[in-house]
Amino acid sequence: MTEKQVEKYIREDLGMEPRHNCMALAEAINYIANKVEYDSFALMRLLLENVEIPALHTHSYGFHTHNGRELIEGMQNAYYEEVQFYVD
Repeated sequence: MTEKQVEKYIREDLGMEPRHNCMALAEAINYIANKVEYDSFALMRLLLENVEIPALHTHSYGFHTHNGRELIEGMQNAYYEEVQFYVD
């Protein structure tokens, strides 16, 4: 996942203007994707759109499971650690 892919997805697929640093966001998503050995695109959709990942058991009855919360919080924490290295 690259900065450009994240930015394009937010702009074109979600129809929104990015409010966060897309480079740091891509780094955070890739970090967690490598850690859990799963597709970064699916993890990005979980973070940005709350799209369920059945293989990772992220939701139960429409709510986040412990694993879903852990993945989202992991990406958020990695983002805030990474964003300090970028200047907008």
